[in-house]
Amino acid sequence: MASGRSVAPLMRAVRISEFGGPAVLKLQSDIPVPNPSENQVLIRVHACGVNPVETYIRSGSYARKPSLPWTPGNDVAGVVQQVGQNVNKFKKGDRVFTSGTITGGYAEYTVASDDSVYPLPDNLSYKEGSAIGTPYFTAYRALLHKARVRAAETVLIHGASGGVGIAACQIARAYGLKVLGTAGTQEGLSLVQKNGADKTFNHRETGYIDKIKEYTRGRGINVIIEMLSNVNLSNDLQLLSNGGRVIIVGCRGCIEINPRDTMANESSIIGIALSTATKEDRLETAAALLAGMEVGWLRPVVGPEYPLEKVAQSHEDIIKGSGAMGKMILAM
Repeated sequence: MASGRSVAPLMRAVRISEFGGPAVLKLQSDIPVPNPSENQVLIRVHACGVNPVETYIRSGSYARKPSLPWTPGNDVAGVVQQVGQNVNKFKKGDRVFTSGTITGGYAEYTVASDDSVYPLPDNLSYKEGSAIGTPYFTAYRALLHKARVRAAETVLIHGASGGVGIAACQIARAYGLKVLGTAGTQEGLSLVQKNGADKTFNHRETGYIDKIKEYTRGRGINVIIEMLSNVNLSNDLQLLSNGGRVIIVGCRGCIEINPRDTMANESSIIGIALSTATKEDRLETAAALLAGMEVGWLRPVVGPEYPLEKVAQSHEDIIKGSGAMGKMILAM
């Protein structure tokens, strides 16, 4: 005899029950679809960006560890399926992207707070939408909030062919900076040039640092956006102009530097973490980025795509790949 109770709908989602290598990423098909509370939005996920930080969290090496089981993924684009009772900015059927999920984006459905959800313009695909969140919010924070760039300054984006690097190129060009970028392959260099760089350098070539110095005619670089500081930071300090700033976006280990290298030019080393952004910071960033989408300078570059079944491979490739080419995504 039927009980009359409704059965909660289920979805596929990637779950981590223990920290470790990519093999701990398990795709399950019996996860209940989450319900949005008062100020939340339920999104049917069409695509989700993969970020290096998610590999650090998965391995257990990151400073903050989520409670387990955990579903990774912050950068989602999709369609609003349901809204909480206090949400009036969105309705069912709206195309949206988010910069911060609550229940995780490596899933067919996810919940996000309505203040981290934004309209996705019709001229951008869901895949492009999933490449906006962390990369563009990070690049904007690095350039505008931390480096406090000014038009006509020179910025070097060290590792410019990945998601954050492409975002930084586009934002820097839109704000009137002279943009230099590095990449490790010819395809990467071409991609960086197409997205706003005035000049590119291959960071796998011997002597490329000298080529950068020669290009700037000894004047140095005002701002360096650094994706791999454990490799490049010491060299970065040799490249800065008076008052130059290195903004640390990424790091995978330790490096020895000489603090004297910061003294002669009174240069600065500044770290960035999106989690420290205030509500006002996020509102400012979102307004600038939405304007960029409207006028057309913000155009995400989608890189390698993987189905949910290949999530472990995506985590292998984002760390061990031969060179970043746009934003890595999971497509549902």
